Amino acid sequence: MELDKILAVSGKPGLYELMAKTRGGFIIKSLENDKKMPINLQNNVSILSEIAIYTYTEEIPLKEVFLKINEKEEGKEAISHKSPAAELKAYFSEVLPDYDENRVYPSDIKKVIQWYNLLQTRDLLDFEEEENTVEETEESSSKTD
Repeated sequence: MELDKILAVSGKPGLYELMAKTRGGFIIKSLENDKKMPINLQNNVSILSEIAIYTYTEEIPLKEVFLKINEKEEGKEAISHKSPAAELKAYFSEVLPDYDENRVYPSDIKKVIQWYNLLQTRDLLDFEEEENTVEETEESSSKTD
C-alpha cells in the first residue's frame, strides 16, 4: 500500500487508512483494530507520504527513512518504540546518521519507529518500486560517466 493512503490523525493514536472522502471530512479505518470512523476537516490530519525528516543537508521523505530501517533490520521489525529515549536516538543515528538532532525530537523518533513497526507487521510496506527507481538512477548515472 502506498503511504498516500495512510494517515496520522492528531489526538488519535496509531495510523489510519483513508477509506473515502466525504463532504465534511473523511472515513478512516484504524490499522490496529480495523474500526472505521468519520473525522471532520477540523482534525489535523497528516498523510505519511507528505512527512519528511530533517537532516543537516535536506529533508528525507518518510518512505526513504522506512526503507533505511527495513534495510538495517533485513525486513523485520525495528526496536520497540517504548525503548528509552537515549536508545531510540542511538538507533535513529544508525539509520539516519545526519538527522538534525535540534529539529527531530525523541517523540518524533518514537512515532517513526512505531509507525514502521505497525506497517511492517501489517505487511503494508512495499519497497519494490523504490528499489527499482534507485537501480535505474544508478544505471543511468553510470552510463553518463
